[in-house]
Amino acid sequence: MKLATERLTVPGQGKKVGPTLGINKYLLQGLFLAPSVVSSSLKTAILASKVLEELGYKVEPRYNNERFDIVQIIEFGNFDKLIKYCQGIQKGSPIDAYVIPKPDDMPGYTNQIIMASGSFTQGSSIELSCDGPLRPSYVAYMQGGLTYQYGKLGLMKAIEELKKSS
Repeated sequence: MKLATERLTVPGQGKKVGPTLGINKYLLQGLFLAPSVVSSSLKTAILASKVLEELGYKVEPRYNNERFDIVQIIEFGNFDKLIKYCQGIQKGSPIDAYVIPKPDDMPGYTNQIIMASGSFTQGSSIELSCDGPLRPSYVAYMQGGLTYQYGKLGLMKAIEELKKSS
């Protein structure tokens, strides 16, 4: 405890001094919610892996592999399928579901990128998102899901859109 309080505030003073500027509530909230959110994210990735593998797509990791991350890799092998899948993730998102992601140039990338993220917090990696570079083998990197239910809904919408592709 001593080391943790000194890390948060001031070395040698710990919990006796140092402003926390009202962040204690958010720190505790994060510690309290983290196990549930990470569990939901992992369950969403495992479900996506199982369902997409059954639909004939190459996935990594597979649903029954040990996992060390929340990222699910899906190989579509097709430009249109990658785009449709990402657009479906966006349609199944709680925020900005009406937005239609389009591939575009991004600094630092040699290929166009498509990104889908209907997140409460912009840039959040624990919320449901999906992106991928538009180059063979047309791989999507899907991650997150604050709740399993919303991750499952996003996956359902993504598969619905995927079925519309050529």
